[in-house]
Amino acid sequence: MSLGDRLRAHGFSPKKKFGQNFLTDVHASFKIAEAATTPTGGTVLEIGPGLGALTKHLVERAAKVVAVEYDREVIPLLTEELPEPLADGRLSIIEGDALDLDWLAPIKDGPRPHCIAGNLPYLITGRLLERSTQLADEIDRAVFMVQLEVAERLIAAPGTDAYGALSVFVQAAFDVKKVITVRGGAFFPKPNVDSAVVLLVPHRPRRAVETKAFQAVVKAAFGMRRKTLRNTWKGLFGWSKEELEANAAACGISLDLRGETLGVEAFARLAALAGEPGGSPAAEPPAVE
Repeated sequence: MSLGDRLRAHGFSPKKKFGQNFLTDVHASFKIAEAATTPTGGTVLEIGPGLGALTKHLVERAAKVVAVEYDREVIPLLTEELPEPLADGRLSIIEGDALDLDWLAPIKDGPRPHCIAGNLPYLITGRLLERSTQLADEIDRAVFMVQLEVAERLIAAPGTDAYGALSVFVQAAFDVKKVITVRGGAFFPKPNVDSAVVLLVPHRPRRAVETKAFQAVVKAAFGMRRKTLRNTWKGLFGWSKEELEANAAACGISLDLRGETLGVEAFARLAALAGEPGGSPAAEPPAVE
């Protein structure tokens, strides 16, 4: 029975409001599970298991999988697909919103590595990535399916068109690698865009601590991408023109450059001059385009 036939038999239709595009490609599912675990197992929090395409591979490799599903109508189909791991305790299902859940509590007592994995809904990808960076010191890896454009931003190097604020914030916490590209035909229903699987391994220690000052420096630098740092950082932290010049010079930064040319550490050096770690900026930085 095809996936479409199976869904129709249960009177279920994928919901656009939840961004439901169910993964059907076995190879892609296996590669995610492989990246999320080690030969000795591990514990995985899976965000949005859907119909279990990835979950079935995770439970074969991990010691414990906790799946968080928002759509209560999907859960009966998921339990029907995976009765054995549910019965023996290798799999547990939590009905709820991953954005509201304490990600660490369900996995903290399981064997390492501790991993967060999933095919992320496009509408909340940014917020889920932000949560991941906040927990980078507590987890061992994260493996996500995201839209290809997002993946390219996550792995982008300074000086490239795809490099931006998202690149800096994620790369400050993680070493990011693309595992595979996944074409639209690997999903049901087929989306209009391609996707990619990315592996995020935490830096120990982080390349930069994401303080409020660091956030302000990065967001301001990319708020107006076509302008030089002299203009985008004008008035940053209430600094005068002369103070900005002196502080940038002390950090080895030319204000004639654009933000997209700077690496994570350069942003961190300037942020450190704003005062105590976590200090608030003088004003809200402009929104990131």
